[in-house]
Amino acid sequence: KDLDLLKEISRKRRSIRYGREVELKPYIAAHFDVLPTEFTLGDDKHYGGFTNKQLQSGQEYVFFVLAVMEHAESKMYATSPYSDPVVSMDLDPQPITDEEEGLIWVVGPVLAVVFIICIVIAILLYKRKRAESDSRKSSIPNSKEIPSHHPTDPVELRRLNFQTPGMASHPPIPILELADHIERLKANDNLKFSQEYESIDPGQQFTWEHSNLEVNKPKNRYANVIAYDHSRVLLSAIEGIPGSDYVNANYIDGYRKQNAYIATQGSLPETFGDFWRMIWEQRSATVVMMTKLEERSRVKCDQYWPSRGTETHGLVQVTLLDTVELATYCVRTFALYKNGSSEKREVRQFQFTAWPDHGVPEHPTPFLAFLRRVKTCNPPDAGPMVVHCSAGVGRTGCFIVIDAMLERIKHEKTVDIYGHVTLMRAQRNYMVQTEDQYIFIHDALLEAVTCGNTEVPARNLYAYIQKLTQIETGENVTGMELEFKRLASSKAHTSRFISANLPCNKFKNRLVNIMPYESTRVCLQPIRGVEGSDYINASFIDGYRQQKAYIATQGPLAETTEDFWRMLWEHNSTIVVMLTKLREMGREKCHQYWPAERSARYQYFVVDPMAEYNMPQYILREFKVTDARDGQSRTVRQFQFTDWPEQGVPKSGEGFIDFIGQVHKTKEQFGQDGPISVHCSAGVGRTGVFITLSIVLERMRYEGVVDIFQTVKMLRTQRPAMVQTEDQYQFCYRAALEYLGSFDHYAT
Repeated sequence: KDLDLLKEISRKRRSIRYGREVELKPYIAAHFDVLPTEFTLGDDKHYGGFTNKQLQSGQEYVFFVLAVMEHAESKMYATSPYSDPVVSMDLDPQPITDEEEGLIWVVGPVLAVVFIICIVIAILLYKRKRAESDSRKSSIPNSKEIPSHHPTDPVELRRLNFQTPGMASHPPIPILELADHIERLKANDNLKFSQEYESIDPGQQFTWEHSNLEVNKPKNRYANVIAYDHSRVLLSAIEGIPGSDYVNANYIDGYRKQNAYIATQGSLPETFGDFWRMIWEQRSATVVMMTKLEERSRVKCDQYWPSRGTETHGLVQVTLLDTVELATYCVRTFALYKNGSSEKREVRQFQFTAWPDHGVPEHPTPFLAFLRRVKTCNPPDAGPMVVHCSAGVGRTGCFIVIDAMLERIKHEKTVDIYGHVTLMRAQRNYMVQTEDQYIFIHDALLEAVTCGNTEVPARNLYAYIQKLTQIETGENVTGMELEFKRLASSKAHTSRFISANLPCNKFKNRLVNIMPYESTRVCLQPIRGVEGSDYINASFIDGYRQQKAYIATQGPLAETTEDFWRMLWEHNSTIVVMLTKLREMGREKCHQYWPAERSARYQYFVVDPMAEYNMPQYILREFKVTDARDGQSRTVRQFQFTDWPEQGVPKSGEGFIDFIGQVHKTKEQFGQDGPISVHCSAGVGRTGVFITLSIVLERMRYEGVVDIFQTVKMLRTQRPAMVQTEDQYQFCYRAALEYLGSFDHYAT
C-alpha cells in the first residue's frame, strides 16, 4: 500500500497526448484495496486517502487504472491503457442519466482489464513464491504454465501500458499477408502509408528533467532530442560532479526482451567519456553506427574512437585492435580497460556506410546483410546493443524495429511494425523519424520474409547444395530452381531506366532489354554539343570490400568502341576482363575494340599493342594508351577467358577460379585504384558469374560463409539480369564448392 509509489508512477505516466494542457496536472482520484464493480468519477467523495474531486464542466479528461502488488520487498505494478478523451457534463443529484452511464461504461472495461492484470500478477507472485521454496524449480513460470492471453512478459506488460487507440486498430500482420498489405498501403502514391504513419502516437510525453538541467544541456547534440527520465540510461554518479549520471541515451525493448537496445545520439567531444563509460557499465559488446561522421558537409557524429593505437576517454582506455572496411559497412574491434580494473573487454563497432545522405537506401538488401552480420557477431550473454546515428532516433529506430520484427517473425510469423514504433516512442522521442523510414522498414521485412535465410557456413556447403538439387516436396522443381525463380520475382520498374531509353542512346544498347539503371550507370564526361555523349551501357558494381569495384558492361559495338576507351580512361580502369569470343554460334558477340598489330586511334586515345601472352585458359594482352590531348599514358591489361563454351557453362569451376585469382593478383600487383571492367556480350550473364564468384570467394576466406542468393540479388539491384540463367546460377554454387577444396588460390 505504498501510496508514494502510486504518486511516482502517476507522475511518470503523465501524458499531454490529449489536450496538451500542461497546467492541468494528473491526480489520483481513488485508492481501493478491492476493486468495485462500478465507480463514478467526480463524486467529490474520499476513497483510500484521495479525493475524487468534482470534474470541471466541459473539460476533457483522460484516465487509467493502476494496480500495485507488494511481495516481500518487491513491488509490481501494471496500468490499463489510457481511456479515450471524455468530456464532463453538469451533474445534478438525480438518478444516473445516460451521460453518467456512458462514463461508467467507459470505466468498466478499464477496470476489467486491470482486474485481469491483477490476477496475472498474483499468479506470477504465487509461482515465484512456490519456486523459492523449491530450489530445483525455475523462479519464472514458463509459457505453458500461464495462458498466452495473460501476458507476464515485462515487454508485453509494457506494451499493454502504452496501448493506444491506433495500436488497437492496427493489429499485427501475418507474414503471408504482408506483401498484399504493403501493396494496399503503397496504392495512390503511398496514401495509406502516409495516413498510417501520421496516426502513430508521437510518444507519451514523459518528463525529461535531467536532459533539461543546465549542467546537462551541452551534452545533447540536438536541443529537441532528449532522454526521457523513466527510460534513460543512468551512469554511476561520480562524487562531486553534478550531472555525472547523465548521457543522452534510452533503453529500448526488443521482441520479448526488456532493454535489448540502447538508443543514443552520435557522441560529442565532451561526451566521449560518458559514452565509453556507458558501454563499460552496461557490459555492451556491440555498437551499431548508422551514420557517417560527416554528411552534406555537416558533422553528424564526432569520432569517438582512435584511428590507430590507444586513446583515453574519461575513465576508459580504448585501443583499436582491427579495422575491416567492406563495400557497405566497416567493422572495428576495440579493447577496453577501465581505470582501477584489470579486466580487458572486447567491443565491436559496426558502421553502416551505405545509408544515403538524403532519404533511405534504394534497396534493403545491403542493410539486411549488415544486420545479419551484426546479429551473428553479438555474443548471447552481452549487455544491450548500443545503436546510434546522429540524433539517435531515425535510422537508429529503423535498425531496432527491423531487428526486433525479424526476431518476432521467427516465433510468431507476424509483424507488428505499428505497435513496435509506438512502444519505442514511449521510451525515446521521435523514434522512426520520417514516413520514408517507415516504408523502408516494411520493404526490408518483406524482402527478409520473401527471400528467407540463404547464408550457409562454408563447411556445410556440400550438404546445402545436395538439398537444393532435390525435388521440393509437393513441387515438380528442385530447390535450386525455386531459389533462382525467387531472384526474378523483383522486376525492375521502367522508370529506373532513363538515359538508356533516350532516342539518342537506344542504338548504343546491344540488346534492347539489357540496359543500365540510371542510379548505377557509368557516366562519361559530356562532349559539348553532342547529345547523349555521357552515356554508355555500363553499370558500377560493388565488390566485397570496395564500392564501385567493378564496371559491368556489354561487349562494345562498332559505334561504341570510342566510348569504351573513353570510359576506361575517365574512370582509371586499367584491367579489362573479356568473357566471350568475338563470334559465337555464328553471331557477333563483341566488336574487336582493340588493335591487333599496330597502334590505332579511338577519338582522343592512341592505343598501342605492347604484348600478348597465350595461356592455357586465357589470353593476356597489354596496351599502352595515350591521351593525345596532353600526352599522358597508361598500361591497360585485357584478360580474355577462352574456355567458356558457346553453350551452357564450363564443366568444372577450377579453371575459372584460377582465372579470377589471376585477374585480382594482377590488380593488386599494379596497384591501380580504378575499377575492373568486365564484359561478355550483354554484360550480365558470364559477367555476373565473374563478379559473383569474386565476391563469394573473398567472403568465404574472410567470414567462412557463403550466400550465393543474396550476392546475386545484390548485383541485380545494381544491374538487371546479373547471372542470367539457372545454369550459370548453379555453376556459381559448384565453383564455390570446388574452391573450398583449394583454399590457397590467391592470398589476401
